[in-house]
Amino acid sequence: MILTVGNKVVYPSQGPCRIGHIVKRDVEGTLIKFYHLVALDGSGGEMYVPVDKAQDIGVRLLLERSEIPKLFGQLKQTAYIAGNSRQQAIDNLKLFSSGSPFDLALIVESLTELRETKALTISQARTLEKARRLLICEISEVLGETKEEAERQLDQVLKAH
Repeated sequence: MILTVGNKVVYPSQGPCRIGHIVKRDVEGTLIKFYHLVALDGSGGEMYVPVDKAQDIGVRLLLERSEIPKLFGQLKQTAYIAGNSRQQAIDNLKLFSSGSPFDLALIVESLTELRETKALTISQARTLEKARRLLICEISEVLGETKEEAERQLDQVLKAH
């Protein structure tokens, strides 16, 4: 995968970013190229990712617009919920680190479903909020809509379940 300045990408657990520029830095006597990523979530966050490690880390291009209906379709399905909160936390950590929007959708669906039957723990509530935020940000970027509109669509899909 070849990325260029201006591409919108997703950095796992951080969400959508724009490649601001590519810089060369001396690391222990070796010149290494880095992507300068600027977070698109409004936080002002930025990070540097080695160009040759970006794919291994899980940096990927945003979803295609044509994949949004599939993503929304997944949110309408009944989610598997691990038997105990410890196993669920382990499963969710793996899903987050994949960087896949479909894995984020699994987290959102399962925790939203669980919330309907019992109160979430503080950790579960934070996990749900982070997964929702990352998913909403990507949907917003892909569709060219506000985050509020993307959130409205996400909530609409979840309610249709």
